[in-house]
Amino acid sequence: MIDTLDTEIPEGEARLALTVEDGVGVLTLCRPEKLNGWSWEASRQLGLMADRIRFDERVRVVLLRAEGRAFCAGIDVTAPGGGITGRTAAERMQRYDEGIRWVHERFAVFARLPQPVVAAVQGYCLGFGFELALMADIRIAATDAVFALPEAGIGVAVDAGGDLRIAREAGAGWAKYLALTGRRIDASTAERLGLVQVVTDPDDLDRTARETADAIASAAPLAVRAIKRNIDAYADQGLTAALDRTALSAALTLTSDDAREGYAAKAARRTPRFGGG
Repeated sequence: MIDTLDTEIPEGEARLALTVEDGVGVLTLCRPEKLNGWSWEASRQLGLMADRIRFDERVRVVLLRAEGRAFCAGIDVTAPGGGITGRTAAERMQRYDEGIRWVHERFAVFARLPQPVVAAVQGYCLGFGFELALMADIRIAATDAVFALPEAGIGVAVDAGGDLRIAREAGAGWAKYLALTGRRIDASTAERLGLVQVVTDPDDLDRTARETADAIASAAPLAVRAIKRNIDAYADQGLTAALDRTALSAALTLTSDDAREGYAAKAARRTPRFGGG
């Protein structure tokens, strides 16, 4: 894992970039050559950016967007520190559990920003990318957006609470269907389920998302923050306890033989043979 005490972003290693324009904090995933793949370092930088945004009086709303043809295609398996080691299986599982809880904390800082977050999604929005988008308050998707939680197909549990948020937004049945099958859905289906609020042409995505962000930025700041806080207080009941179970489940599955088989099968482009251990 990365050195979590380091609060700097090394030159040339930015996973996210932040600019502030007319009350809008534009937070951009900026690794298009990697399809904005997620990593431990991306989680660290998300927490740093959230801390900067939180106390920036210029920012009334956050616009979360991505460079390139994908919003985020999931975990970047080539990123440093991707696999956690340990002297024993128990130690490795404990380290995964602690690492995932640390990621949950970074995501929680972002999800609980006092400023509303508008996500603009194009192309692949898979795994961690889907989970990140689900933390936004409002999601706007291009017609070419594709959403999925593929984790079960490689032998691991959904680890950042995306399935829980789908259950909150679309109901338990859809959460189980998407998380258990790994099926991909298009933007229109996501809109029908309430996972996306607006669907637009890819050429209009940035403009539509910015217009939405501008509308929020022009509203009364105290009222905007109070509305977000009140709705979240109602919608997120029980989420904290469920995320605790999620961290343990993810650690257990990530250290399993099935996960090892799942990743190996994916790399070899073959069907995995899961044994349940």
